[in-house]
Amino acid sequence: MALTLAATPLGNPLDASPRLKMAIENAEIIAAEDSRRFHRLASDIGASFSARILSFFEGNETNRTVELLALLREGRNVLVLTDAGMPTISDPGFRLLRDAVAANIEVHVIPGPSAPTMAIALSGLPTDRFTFEGFAPRTSGARIAFYESLRFEERTMVLFEAPHRLLDSLQDAQSILGSDRAGAICREMTKTYEETIRGTLAQLIEWAQGHEILGEITLVFAGVEVGTETATNSQMVAQVREYESAGMDRKDAIATIARELDIPKKLVYAAVVEAQRKN
Repeated sequence: MALTLAATPLGNPLDASPRLKMAIENAEIIAAEDSRRFHRLASDIGASFSARILSFFEGNETNRTVELLALLREGRNVLVLTDAGMPTISDPGFRLLRDAVAANIEVHVIPGPSAPTMAIALSGLPTDRFTFEGFAPRTSGARIAFYESLRFEERTMVLFEAPHRLLDSLQDAQSILGSDRAGAICREMTKTYEETIRGTLAQLIEWAQGHEILGEITLVFAGVEVGTETATNSQMVAQVREYESAGMDRKDAIATIARELDIPKKLVYAAVVEAQRKN
């Protein structure tokens, strides 16, 4: 018995590996995110199969994981495929893999196409260190908090976004990361209408405002220079102390600096507390 997770093409079937084709042809059970897309992929790459096909998507992932584990324990070989890219990466598969490992079931991974790594390569931004953040939250408040947590991230950031939320998401990112932050929009990678738009957040917003946004979207944003958070915190603490020496109480000083920098008061407060702790 063995569980195999296999990466599938993002769009272009020519990116399918011979190993993926062989795995499809030899599988006993195939758990596919969308059976129709799986059948189209198999046809495109010329893979014939006799496996039992089970749907395996976000809505049934919990129950299907239990079923697939039972089949694995019976000695069956299970192949997991998602619509595009690697299972478990913002797609179903993580729970199944985790539980299979815990049950000492043999696990294999067939590597292949990956939207995050392709996007960071296309972006032209540093690739030596990066962080993948999955999908940005759907609501503006949660998105702003999400981008707030990335304000001082030093690594290049990669995330997914839905096309109908792209403009709002970019505007929320701009409000936190700044208009001059470098980034890239990678759209429809490996597909007919693939394009990469590079520029500052202000430029990316201008592009999004002037185009109909369709297809799969991956965003890449530059990180800040190493030490930026420390330098910024030191500046905020120095400003608080300057206002206090001029007669302003600490609460008002923190509120004033937060307003001047257009950041949450809690960030200024946290910097002051941290400075006191170190002293």
